[in-house]
Amino acid sequence: MKKAKFINYTHYTRAEDLKRLSFILESLSKHTKPGGKVLDIGCGNGNISFQLAKYGYQVTGIDISTEAIEEAKRNYKLPNLTFKTVKAEDLATFNDTRFDALVCSEVIEHLNHPEDLTQLFKNYLNPGGAVIVTVPNGFGPREVLITKRMQNLIRKKGFTFKVVLGLKKMMGYKGETIQSSAEDLTHVQFFSKKSLKNLAESSGFEIEDVRAANFVENVFPFSLFARYSLVLQKLDCWIADRLPVTFSSGFLTVWKPR
Repeated sequence: MKKAKFINYTHYTRAEDLKRLSFILESLSKHTKPGGKVLDIGCGNGNISFQLAKYGYQVTGIDISTEAIEEAKRNYKLPNLTFKTVKAEDLATFNDTRFDALVCSEVIEHLNHPEDLTQLFKNYLNPGGAVIVTVPNGFGPREVLITKRMQNLIRKKGFTFKVVLGLKKMMGYKGETIQSSAEDLTHVQFFSKKSLKNLAESSGFEIEDVRAANFVENVFPFSLFARYSLVLQKLDCWIADRLPVTFSSGFLTVWKPR
């Protein structure tokens, strides 16, 4: 079958986000029937949910953040798209509802106990369904060189933090993400490929597919140049695809029930 042309319907503009979006769509086309029911867990501002709905899926997007859900409802309206404020771990709100696929993109790194969520996945998945999980590589360039150091500085709130924050503002970094309007986006989990595999297996899944996200385009000083150049961002993603996946800044994965 000829691969459908990728069309971006979201507010995403960065190569990293578009690559993740394309991976999710490709994975759904392989594991889900056209027009299937999809639950987007931790949907944030609704970009992924809207993209999937535009491709014909029946989508429910949930997020713990009222602000993010309200933003999603304002921006994205389709008859086959629903947004609800629901805590990710509290999927019991759906009772006997089943979905053909679950999407959990850039979510479980924020959870103190991600297993409380992932062990529920099977309860809401139709036979033959799949779960698409994307996470930062906790030992990749971005998390090691930027995220962990910045979060450590934020916790200390000392002079160095104030200097770094001032420099970031001078260089145009807003400290915001198009992914979500939630107030707290702290990373509390730092997954390796092995620990992510262990989480999947302990939840009754096996990881069928794992691919690289990007490499170093979000790491200073490379980010100074890449943030203004889609060409450099695409090059960075291309390089990530040709390196061992453990070198990347993120993992794109598909989980199937064991």
